[in-house]
Amino acid sequence: MTNPHDEHENFSTAIPDGDDRERLVCRECGFINYQNPKIIAGSVVTFGDKILLCRRSIEPRKGKWTIPAGFLEVHETPAEGAMREAYEEATASIEILDLLAVYTVKRISQVHMMYRAKLLSDDIKPGIESLEVGLFTWEEIPWDDLAFPSVHWALGHFREVEGKAGFAPFTNPAEWADV
Repeated sequence: MTNPHDEHENFSTAIPDGDDRERLVCRECGFINYQNPKIIAGSVVTFGDKILLCRRSIEPRKGKWTIPAGFLEVHETPAEGAMREAYEEATASIEILDLLAVYTVKRISQVHMMYRAKLLSDDIKPGIESLEVGLFTWEEIPWDDLAFPSVHWALGHFREVEGKAGFAPFTNPAEWADV
């Protein structure tokens, strides 16, 4: 079933009553098509003292290493999205432990929700979005080949609370507060 509001030809920009900014509004029925940030769900996944990383097979940052993460799907919780992404990228079955961080990347309208998780089996292999996957000790992490600043942040924040429980989730590092 198609949504009649998927077509933008019936839309014009207007400031709806009670709002303070221009929105896409359907000329026929008044439906407001809000443009909202995209949610990224991911996790720092461990197996013993090793961390799961995936080498990207897609742009952006093809060939660089990342933690399993990606866009949240409709009707999916962030934790479910993080588990799905781990499976899609590394055929990894994981258990979500807790929320590690919520990062914002304002310039591209993204909110990243990162979890701590454990790998249920070391039976992993590249999924469709990965060239290769691996389990790395802290010293083996390819720091110069990580795909995104948020991967650095999540790994660093993970290290800060490794072995701890009951902490408040992290946010952007101060020097990256308004990226």
